[in-house]
Amino acid sequence: MSETMEVDLTGVKQSKGVWLVKVPKYLSQQWDKAAEKGECGCVHISFYLSDELIALDAVGENDASLEVPKDHPFTMHPVGGQTMAVFSHSNTDMSASGSPASSGDYEISLEGMVVHRAECRPVVTDSYMKLKKLQIKESIKPQRLSQQLERAVTTIFKPVANHDFNVEYEKKKKTEGKMVRAERQLVLDMLFSAFEKHQYYNIKALVDITKQPVTYLKEIMREIGTYNSKGVHKSTWELKPEYRHYQSDEEEMQTT
Repeated sequence: MSETMEVDLTGVKQSKGVWLVKVPKYLSQQWDKAAEKGECGCVHISFYLSDELIALDAVGENDASLEVPKDHPFTMHPVGGQTMAVFSHSNTDMSASGSPASSGDYEISLEGMVVHRAECRPVVTDSYMKLKKLQIKESIKPQRLSQQLERAVTTIFKPVANHDFNVEYEKKKKTEGKMVRAERQLVLDMLFSAFEKHQYYNIKALVDITKQPVTYLKEIMREIGTYNSKGVHKSTWELKPEYRHYQSDEEEMQTT
């Protein structure tokens, strides 16, 4: 409903009182089968379903003669202190084909205020118990069923001995080869050059830069660096003060 849509309040002006009745799901489904202006039943303290609508659609061979209950007595409930109303909407602008011109062309009307509440309950008969049994069977049916195939499906999802990402990893591993320890001074030069650009590095980034084994790289970093085990830069390495080309924040505060 759009924000600018008007509501027809004729029902309030005419002081219409309506009944709010709760009905079983199967009863509303049977009403949908009724003709557009046909009779679906009658109300006389109880609701009596029309003879044309008591036949239930056959689900199986044993359910061909199953019928829904015809007699539905009303169980009255007090409205209490609640204020409830019934609204309806209808098409206001129809196209030449009979369909709505647009999704927003609806008129909202207030049919009336709820004065009585009732519950439409069926009379418990053998036919009703068969209907409930059928509904329970339908509700517990699994949505998906496993089925044994006579032959393997060869169109999609073929099993593979090795996946593409594994093949690519093995290929990369062979081309790059095993990491070999370089001269210590050469590794130090690469590390100092890297720390001139950034103050903090994790060990994985240093391995990518130097192409050195992790154990060999950690051995060198323990001599020239400090490992941050907590704080903002947790799990990263930085140079010791004697190897830095910059001043830390604490040193800058002391000098100032």
